[in-house]
Amino acid sequence: MAEDALVTRLRAAGCVFAEAEAALLTDAAGSPGELEDMTARRVAGEPLEYVVGWADFAGVRVVVEPGVFVPRHRTELMVEEADRLLEGAADPVVLDLCCGTGALAKALAARRRIEVWAADVDPVAVRCARVNLSGAQVVRSDLFERLPGSLRGLVRVLLANVPYVPTEAISTMPPEARDHEHRVTLDGGADGLDTMRRVAAGAPAWLAPGGSVLIESSPSQADTMLRVLETHALRARQVTSEDGDAVVVVGTRPA
Repeated sequence: MAEDALVTRLRAAGCVFAEAEAALLTDAAGSPGELEDMTARRVAGEPLEYVVGWADFAGVRVVVEPGVFVPRHRTELMVEEADRLLEGAADPVVLDLCCGTGALAKALAARRRIEVWAADVDPVAVRCARVNLSGAQVVRSDLFERLPGSLRGLVRVLLANVPYVPTEAISTMPPEARDHEHRVTLDGGADGLDTMRRVAAGAPAWLAPGGSVLIESSPSQADTMLRVLETHALRARQVTSEDGDAVVVVGTRPA
């Protein structure tokens, strides 16, 4: 398939970055027939990351399986803040809850020597994370439920990119997300904060003294999330990206 024709098909399907996507599809395809199949999937609305099988995130390549939450670039702020918090820590324990592909832990492990634990309730996400987090402990678990008790009080950084979309707002999300990513990765309940509240309630028992839980938020939810963290005796603060697009709330257990 000629590259110009491929770009035209992608642009007609609504792909904003058609030229870049055409290059990625061409590189990923092993034959003209495979390129045609991949292009048809993309034109039909399947996320590009599912089609090519990977995503670039915070400097690492992450394997992405269909149905798993696709890592967003705004979430890289969590990696940056976690990296800062781990300065000077020797072989710290990092727990990636609602880990999805394991992108957060993988990106952080590429920067620092850490002991990684990860958990997700979705079996497809667990399988995918085990590929991305070779050598780590990846558990199928509803948050803390099936984590070993020996981790209690040892976690230096708890990363939790929880589902935080209000149930009624899912229908307004881009089709790539609402039609392809598993609903459990998106649906945060009536106000979007159901899972976040459970993480905040459980985090103090698992954090080491001085350890922190990091949770991605929307700007409109951040104040409520900060108050929830404070109700569980965590010192709460907000981190915002320079462009204001990304927000992370941080709760720290007193040392």
